[in-house]
Amino acid sequence: MNKFIRSVAALAIFLAPFCVKAQDPLRDKIVELAKPAKGIVGVSVLGLEDRDTLNYNGNSRLVMQSVMKFPIAMAVLHLVDSGLFTLDKTIHIKKKDLPKTYSPLRDKYPDGDVDVSLRDLLSYMVSQSDNDACDILLKFLGGPDQVEYYLQNGAKVRGINIEASEEDMAKKWEVQYTNWCKPRDMVKLIDVFYTGKALLPASKDFLYTIMTETTTGPKRIKGLLPAGTVVAHKTGSSGTNDTGLSPATNDVGVITLPNGKHVAIAIFITNSTADEATRESVIANIAKAVYDRQLEKKY
Repeated sequence: MNKFIRSVAALAIFLAPFCVKAQDPLRDKIVELAKPAKGIVGVSVLGLEDRDTLNYNGNSRLVMQSVMKFPIAMAVLHLVDSGLFTLDKTIHIKKKDLPKTYSPLRDKYPDGDVDVSLRDLLSYMVSQSDNDACDILLKFLGGPDQVEYYLQNGAKVRGINIEASEEDMAKKWEVQYTNWCKPRDMVKLIDVFYTGKALLPASKDFLYTIMTETTTGPKRIKGLLPAGTVVAHKTGSSGTNDTGLSPATNDVGVITLPNGKHVAIAIFITNSTADEATRESVIANIAKAVYDRQLEKKY
């Protein structure tokens, strides 16, 4: 019996390095940085060249809000790649297509009755997070089901669920919870996009460019990064209800490092009771910690 026990103990010692993974200092730091958010913080990181990954609440279903505009843009560009349309195709927009949600497009054309190209609608939707442009493109695609079909069958990504339009979410508070994603699946979609596995080069380059031109969320992923750092990203933001609850404060995208490498990152904060400045600082601090860790690597 003693010999048997000694053999088992020896085997356990031999297997220990393979069974127990040392705590990642970056993950530990993210745990601490997430605490001021007073909500659910989900983080997923992927080195696009070295394939190194890190996840914190990566499988949680978190509220997307306008982050959904990134997969919607990919679905539109898939139709362009298929030869069905070009970016110069225009859509006639009527006044009824411009409900009163956040919309620089409506600010420019308050009465509608204008033809706008897919190129411009995509730019409005992604770079300026225009809600009316989003819903016009969602209708053009045939609705949320068509985006889901593209994600699962074209991009081969699950864990992203889109059921409601921007207008739907504006009408009823609870509806925003039907549009959710898992952070690790959003990073998978970013990876599929960036590595050219889902879109042709021209479409990929166009979407990447308008993501670098994003005007929303300057204090999130970009907030603490060195000036001039290229970040192609898409934000998502909810309102705050009377009890001080904010369902979504998000930012996802690709950071270009000084060494020419790239890191895909998704940071979601769901059901937070912290104020907006705190929520944004949590995202900025996590992004900076990821950035610093990537620079420490020896490729």
